[in-house]
Amino acid sequence: MNEYPKARHAFGVDPRRPEFYSLRQARYEAMAQDISEWAGQAARSGRTLSVLDVGCSNGTLSRYLEVKPNFEHIVLSGTEFVDRGLYKPEMYHEFFMGDLTAGHPEIRSDAYDVVVCEQVLEHLGQLDVAMKTLERVLKPGGRLIVGVPIFLPPFPFFRNCLLKISRIFNPEKSWSHLQTFSYWSFLSRMRSVTKLRLIDTRGFRIISGGVLRKWENHRWWWQFNCKLGKILPAACIEFQAVMEKSEVSVSQ
Repeated sequence: MNEYPKARHAFGVDPRRPEFYSLRQARYEAMAQDISEWAGQAARSGRTLSVLDVGCSNGTLSRYLEVKPNFEHIVLSGTEFVDRGLYKPEMYHEFFMGDLTAGHPEIRSDAYDVVVCEQVLEHLGQLDVAMKTLERVLKPGGRLIVGVPIFLPPFPFFRNCLLKISRIFNPEKSWSHLQTFSYWSFLSRMRSVTKLRLIDTRGFRIISGGVLRKWENHRWWWQFNCKLGKILPAACIEFQAVMEKSEVSVSQ
């Protein structure tokens, strides 16, 4: 393990942001804290915690996980990784290169204690199969942490309309975000497609950037924003939902 914490790395581990308590990267710290706690619970029962990072890309989550106290009790897997840029590929148990919108048939059902899908769904043209797949690969009783950018209404409605019109009149235009959500529209879509139970929500970055970015080197500013994100998740720029799968498998 590399020396920790590192200077000018978000939360001492992430080189993408120089502010130690970077609000943009705080979502990864929140996920890592949860997963570490669950791994500790699993270890006390004599188990390891199987975790699937959907769309792991460069392995950002693994940077945050490896310094947590229960990392040795985590079995980490990933999908859609960036081969040459992946951080410490040896930390992963297995990889899958497939298509979430096609259902990832190569991933077995009821396989993982925790599934993470952070900043992925907004890039997909079709959501139903993707959301059902996140549920399918979870073990009964397993937990999903899913994160997307959100906006206050009516912005998501108008942007989604603009995208549909653009596809008709300017089909060659490339859009990075193919879905635009509000807090309410995202949770409504998850409830309509899956049977997952919502157990927690949290938002990130209500107040950030510009002249305030220097404050992100102070722990109190990060903690204040964490509290705001719990109280007013719908007003945040980024949002995570923690959801739980029924003890009875939906794939049966």
